[in-house]
This record gives sequence, structure tokens and C-alpha cells, in this order.
Amino acid sequence: MARKPSFPEPTLSEEDGVRHLHLGTPWIQGSMRIARPNDLELEYVQRMMAWMLLLPDKARRGGSAVQLGLGAAAITKFMLKRLRMPCVAVELNPGVILAAHRWFALPEPGGKLQVLCADAGAYAADPAHAGSAAVLHVDMYDEQAAAPALESAEFYADCRQLLAEQGAMVVNLFSGPGHVRVLERNLQRIVAAFDQPGDSVWQLPPNRDGNLIAIALRDATQAPLPTRAQLLERADAVAQRTGGLPARRWARLLRRLHPPR
Repeated sequence: MARKPSFPEPTLSEEDGVRHLHLGTPWIQGSMRIARPNDLELEYVQRMMAWMLLLPDKARRGGSAVQLGLGAAAITKFMLKRLRMPCVAVELNPGVILAAHRWFALPEPGGKLQVLCADAGAYAADPAHAGSAAVLHVDMYDEQAAAPALESAEFYADCRQLLAEQGAMVVNLFSGPGHVRVLERNLQRIVAAFDQPGDSVWQLPPNRDGNLIAIALRDATQAPLPTRAQLLERADAVAQRTGGLPARRWARLLRRLHPPR
């Protein structure tokens, strides 16, 4: 008989009105301000909304948001409650799903919300899901936060196939000491996966905690890329729509990555 996989048990801590999720280590796997459970508390998670500067509004309207890695469900709740998008969250650890519902105000599935206890890599590779995600958020680190749980070239290629023809993938990557090779490897694989005409890959530089956000666009329509002035124009509308997130700062920091020649 096959053994059931062993998963780290979720625990929580609270400080100054903020609740944190842990997986058996001091590393924070997600956070929620208890008084504002649907807001984005962590700065790097806020930055994962910078795709809104790059993706035209019409590209996300009627589309779904997919999250690979649930954590404390901050992104799932924000996409569902603030942006009112249908959401699919895929999480392998059943304890994390239970914790998100019990401790982090994640609604029960139904209506616009699906929460799947499943392997994210298998979900992305399933042809039945191809083209289903207007926005794809990838934030999967193990309990030691040493490297992404999924980072192969095949995985990123599957993620591209998961996107609609004008879709965005957003990935959280660590850039701190000891993570340089992992970071470079992942950026190279993302760039390689998004190498079709119209595709582009962008990044926000590391924040003070070392989180670098990569944004990859699948654009089969080959729409013109936004200029810096256009990014700044869009930022005010994005800030208004997201409850005051610092979109103008993102617009100034965004840089395009180019494939190696």
C-alpha cells in the first residue's frame, strides 16, 4: 500500500494585530491583518498585483484567477473580493487549506471560488486547464524557503499553456544570500518558456526582504507593450481599484527582461 505523503503541520503566530502562517519553522508563509482580512498585508504580495499595470482590463474581464500555492489565502481573497474574479486555488497540503478556512477567513468553496487539494504541477500540465487563467499567481516555497517547490523548465512551459492568450503569470522568487543561483535559474527558465512572438517577461527588483517578483505575459495578439508614461497613467486607476496600493512606485520600478542573445 502506498504511503500517504507527509506534510508539515501549519501553525500560527500573532503580533500587533497581524496573524502569520508557519509550516513548522519561523519562516512566514503568509499573513493577514485581523481587522482587515481581505487586504494584502505583506509588501511582496502587494507587488504581485503589478500585473495590473501590464495587462489590459479587457484581458481579465470574464477570466479566472488561478493561484498555485494557497498559503494564508491573501491573494485568493483579494482576487475574489476586491477584483471580483472567479478563483481557483490549488494547494497540496490539506492542513494549509484547513488553516486558511479556520484562521485566515478564506470563504468556503462555492460560487466563484474553487479550492483544490491537488498537485499544482499536475494541474498546470493538465490539457483540460489550458487557456483557462487570465491571471496565474505562483508562490510555492517549502517550509525551509530554500527554493520554489516547482521550478522546472517543463513546469513554466505548462504555466504558459495554462494562460489565456492575453494572460499574466506572476511568480514570487527569493533573491537573498544563498538564493542567487536559484533565482537566476528560475528567471532563465521563465524567459525561455515565454519566448513566443508577443510574449514578454518583466520584473520588480527585490524588496528589502529579498522578494523579487517576475511577471510573464502571454500575448498571442501581439499588442504593443506599454511605455513608461502609459504605465504611470494606468497606475492611478490601479491604485484606486486596489484600495490604495502603491502602483505608481511599481510603474517606476518595472523593468523588462530580455532573452539572452
